[in-house]
Amino acid sequence: MTDPRLPVTLLTGFLGAGKTTLLNAVLADNSAGRIAVIVNEFGEAGLDHDLIESVSEDVILMQSGCLCCSIRGDLSQTIADLMARRDSGGTSFDRIVIETTGLADPGPILQTLTVDPVLARAVRLDGLVTLADAVNGRATLDSQFEAVSQAAMADLIVLSKTDLAAPEDVIVMEERLRGLNPGARILHSVRGKDISDQLWGLSGNKIDAAPETALAWASAPAPSSDPFANLSGFAAQPGPSLPTAPHDARIGTASIVLDDPIPDEVFDIWLDTLIALRGPDILRIKGIVFLTNMEKPFVVHGVQHVFERPVPLTNWTGADRRSRIVVIARDISRPELRRSLDMLRARLPRDQVASADQKETMREM
Repeated sequence: MTDPRLPVTLLTGFLGAGKTTLLNAVLADNSAGRIAVIVNEFGEAGLDHDLIESVSEDVILMQSGCLCCSIRGDLSQTIADLMARRDSGGTSFDRIVIETTGLADPGPILQTLTVDPVLARAVRLDGLVTLADAVNGRATLDSQFEAVSQAAMADLIVLSKTDLAAPEDVIVMEERLRGLNPGARILHSVRGKDISDQLWGLSGNKIDAAPETALAWASAPAPSSDPFANLSGFAAQPGPSLPTAPHDARIGTASIVLDDPIPDEVFDIWLDTLIALRGPDILRIKGIVFLTNMEKPFVVHGVQHVFERPVPLTNWTGADRRSRIVVIARDISRPELRRSLDMLRARLPRDQVASADQKETMREM
């Protein structure tokens, strides 16, 4: 089986981090096929006019064959209009890139792709790419919590302007970003060059995902060398070597690996309770989950209280039946998140519900 939905990449990042520079590099590179790019306004996009072949009222055609259109009111309608144009044969493209404003919260856009009934059937999230500035990024993280959220939610972080920053500053910035999002891959980029082919296929949330892609997407960070760090069964979380900044301290990440399949009632109780009590503060939940009496795992992915339909990993092979779950949240400490995840170790009988003690533990979060 293959996933017929069109892949969508969300491109976000700090003000001045170089989103448009990267976008121009992507539009000049036809290795990813034809791309439809959605920006807020053409005038703000700063597109390289050498790449533009022709202009219409609402769509710019690039020499590479890619399209660029501006949001006309509602994002859902803009995407629907593009898809209708494609389905009617008026144009063709292989993927969509949405460029957000510098201070945009990615959450509402991710939710739009999930809750809109038309879009949910036509498109899927291929990855969230966040640009971070090696020169000014630390100051931006200190002053703008939206920038912290963008980094914490990313599947891939592109660290730009590394040629303009001192090597020690680049190292410190990387450490800080890894403290916010231990599971995200970090790439260096100078003016968006030589990374276009690494921006795609980041999500493991698709039927035809390769097992290694799904594992990388939902994997826990590498454990610490501290022999006592994993006594609770949780992978240790690397953190920045510098004192944690106030905005950074608002982000908590916890992960768990369970060796045996999970009873479906246990998983449902944990997820329903967490979302009911702290849903607005959940930035992302992602994981590969094995349920009892199911041969293949499924992918779970949610933003706040909105979850995509579980996707079975039909390509899964081998004897590995471990579940892996990662939770990224704001204003919830890592110990609180770990107590929540530890509910999954309860292994309740299938005819029971959560105990009062477990419910009380969640209410204390």
